[in-house]
Amino acid sequence: MHPILEMRVITKRFPGVLALDKVDLRVSAGEVVALAGENGAGKSTLMKVLGGIYQPETGEIMIDGAVSAIRSVSEATAKGIGFVHQELNVLDNLSVAENVFLGREPLSLGFLVDRKKLNDDAQIYLDRLGLDIRPQSNLSDLSIARRQMVEIAKALSINARILILDEPTSSLTLDETGHLLKVVDDLRSRGIGVLYISHRLAEINEIADRVVVLRDGKNAGEIPRDEITHDRIVKLMVGRDIERSTRSAAAGATPFAEIRNLRTSRYPDRPVSFDVRKGEVLGFAGLVGAGRSEAAQAIFGVDACTSCDISLDGKPVSIASVRNAIANGIYLVPEDRRTAGLFVDNSIRENITLPDLASHSAYGLVNTGDEGKTAREMCQKLNVKAPSVETKAANLSGGNQQKVVLAKWLSLKPRLLVLDEPTRGIDVGAKSEIYQLMRDLAERGVAIIMISSDMEEILAQSDRIVVMHEGRITGTVSGSDAAEETIMRLAVGLE
Repeated sequence: MHPILEMRVITKRFPGVLALDKVDLRVSAGEVVALAGENGAGKSTLMKVLGGIYQPETGEIMIDGAVSAIRSVSEATAKGIGFVHQELNVLDNLSVAENVFLGREPLSLGFLVDRKKLNDDAQIYLDRLGLDIRPQSNLSDLSIARRQMVEIAKALSINARILILDEPTSSLTLDETGHLLKVVDDLRSRGIGVLYISHRLAEINEIADRVVVLRDGKNAGEIPRDEITHDRIVKLMVGRDIERSTRSAAAGATPFAEIRNLRTSRYPDRPVSFDVRKGEVLGFAGLVGAGRSEAAQAIFGVDACTSCDISLDGKPVSIASVRNAIANGIYLVPEDRRTAGLFVDNSIRENITLPDLASHSAYGLVNTGDEGKTAREMCQKLNVKAPSVETKAANLSGGNQQKVVLAKWLSLKPRLLVLDEPTRGIDVGAKSEIYQLMRDLAERGVAIIMISSDMEEILAQSDRIVVMHEGRITGTVSGSDAAEETIMRLAVGLE
């Protein structure tokens, strides 16, 4: 089969980092090629070269057998390359239709946006994805999962011949993921070449015609369709066997954190109550929109808790603000790390020490040397891969960004740690490290709330599982006794 795309000996350097080292990649029309590798392996960098965001030092890109210079995003788009990024690339202040056709709006009289055609055309791609969203809806009113689906609709709207999907299901429910995979299968049947990046290896097993694995910026190997297995992908990705963490038996019987009548701004008429024990990982499962993240934000003082009673170690505490939560040892690792967990234009050092600047200051002046010492210690503990603690957070891989968010709070010795989608968009190696970190914290008596849409993660890592549906708790089950069917029944409202 003649390749629709070939990337040959692509090399890309950043200051102090060789991100891509003579990487080759090919995709045929109607083929789904999964690109696998740990965070920092070079997957997203390679795709950004293809998408015109980065320019390589060496190598060439061939489309339909002809060398094609791709010097910008607009040139990539003109050549039929659609890119759905891992981090959302949409404008919340615009409508769904305006986002889908941003910069390509249909005009009437040569200068006025034809609103009817704009909305009608957007509806075509929303229907193709099976989305019950009005084109006129404001993007800010949609969940992260739906915003991500709008990005996919945007990529389809350019009539892409080559479609890059970078972690497209990281914020999707099981049903939404299943529907997306059907869409990918439909694209394949219409002759579109798809580059599919995912850390969910079950998806790769289901959808890929071939797997290309990168490790440390180099080609590590390829796996044809009939030889794709979880273990073989992992072995090529990390070059070692991954140890699976097990649940801790250290959880105490007495509740450490008692949350009563927690009412959030989204579900003010549906109070929830639950307990978390010292040394316990309490999983929170549910479909998108169930109210899990809102509950987490209320506990952390971000979302107004209209009426709730919170006790820690039997003592009532007032959480009217984030400052109150931090003072009581309650910390939140948010779902969207880039916009809510990090200052991406600041250094690793600045991000890690920001919540506790008073400990690194004297007479109103920040001691950057002391900051650097703390940041280096935390980076070493969490195995953050970066040239130095002065590296900007924006230049880190997703897994390393998540470790920096964790390092920020772990340096303050948490009592209750709330993790909202802690491994979203993170590779299997980094996941293993974060799971082990959770277990180490639990063994030291930290109470942990883990919100996750990854069923395998919820079942494997939780001591108990609270399931929510539309603002209500529909059930709590023991992690050792839980089954996927039970969780899903509760998640759809069947108590």
